[in-house]
Amino acid sequence: MTTASDSATIIALLRERSWSIAAAESLTGGLLVSALIDTPGASRAVRGGIVAYDTCLKHSLVGVDAQLLAEHGAVHPDVARQLADRVRLAAAIDGVSADVGIGTTGVAGPDPQDGQPVGTVFVGISIRGTVDVVALQLEGTRDEIRRATVEHALRRLREALESA
Repeated sequence: MTTASDSATIIALLRERSWSIAAAESLTGGLLVSALIDTPGASRAVRGGIVAYDTCLKHSLVGVDAQLLAEHGAVHPDVARQLADRVRLAAAIDGVSADVGIGTTGVAGPDPQDGQPVGTVFVGISIRGTVDVVALQLEGTRDEIRRATVEHALRRLREALESA
């Protein structure tokens, strides 16, 4: 499947269930939410996203544990887990959290970060509080890694929603 078809399937599945989604993005810098809202009708499911590119914003805007960030840095599976789960709360409307959250963190390059090599990526997916993390090791240019992260994230999200 392509990014566009994954996105269309995700939006259809969310709309079928009257579910909403929010994203917390780091290395993808808004590309993930952009891919979702490219689908007509996305406004009925996509609440929005937070681009928490700076590590401090992962804590202050999304609520990622400050001690976790201090001990392990931003490129860690537990950071992806918390980004995905806590963005659901950050995107609450009238006290109701989003049903689905997705979070991306990793190293697109050109240099390693937090002791992790370029291409190390973690994607968190939270569906109504059940969270899974996907670890990826990608290759390519900075742009290729960022785009591949979106492709992998959307495919895994689609698969998770189909089996939920």
